[in-house]
Amino acid sequence: MEINISIDQGLDGCPAPRWLEGIARQVLEAQEVGAEAEVSLLIATQERIRELNRDYLGEDAPTDVLAFSAREEAAGQSPFIHPPDGLLHLGEVIIAYPQAVIQATEHRHPVKRELAILLIHGLLHLLGYDHDEPESERRMKAREAELLGYVEGGLK
Repeated sequence: MEINISIDQGLDGCPAPRWLEGIARQVLEAQEVGAEAEVSLLIATQERIRELNRDYLGEDAPTDVLAFSAREEAAGQSPFIHPPDGLLHLGEVIIAYPQAVIQATEHRHPVKRELAILLIHGLLHLLGYDHDEPESERRMKAREAELLGYVEGGLK
């Protein structure tokens, strides 16, 4: 499993890439994503995520997490078809670190826990989960809670 991590400069206090990779790996393994998968994670500034949100989603505002899927699924196809290079390219999750700090303070829990919540949310989007309808939102929230419980040990 290939997990590529980038962290924008100037984000003091951000956990090490190794910690972020560990959380992502646990989530992907729990979701039974095979070893031949690839995902990218960017820990970004507020400015950068605002630009991405504006340029790609038409929302000129910062947000906490964005997920850009690299998979194109045709109706009736399995979502885990491997491309010619043998890697399942899932896409990219982008988390606004300053927003994670704000939300952690608001929820009165550690920043690492908030980052795990946002990473789980983004990865589930890459794996086809959504929250656009009440039933899909319920399903996604339930899986997020299960996965957060699964990774809790690594939040220290």
